[in-house]
Amino acid sequence: MPIELEMILRILLAVVLGSAIGFQRGKAEKPAGMRDIILICTGAALFTIISIYGFNIGDQARVAAGIVTGIGFLGAGAIIRRSEAGVVKGLTTAATIWVAAGIGMAAGAGMYIIAPVSTLLVLLVLLLPRQTP
Repeated sequence: MPIELEMILRILLAVVLGSAIGFQRGKAEKPAGMRDIILICTGAALFTIISIYGFNIGDQARVAAGIVTGIGFLGAGAIIRRSEAGVVKGLTTAATIWVAAGIGMAAGAGMYIIAPVSTLLVLLVLLLPRQTP
């Protein structure tokens, strides 16, 4: 298989897996919905592909580390603390953003089993009933 076709398949896998998670988040009417999660997952896949095939020199893991920290920063913006009630909201959204990037990285690296299995596990967790204090 030509390498360009392999890259396209990896990006398409990221889009499909991101849309599965994003669809659930959209149906739950959460701030990071379908488009957001697809873009995060696809972007992480793209950067991973670029780090693998785009550079002949350097440490490919540095791009992965940049994705993890950058997405962590993005997710942190989704967390809101209401001081009057001591309530923290947005942790699940932030975690979903972070794990969607991880799934995109796995798809971009060609991990064709671990990316869909991770997506399935994330969906199962997101469908668990919410705990109330």
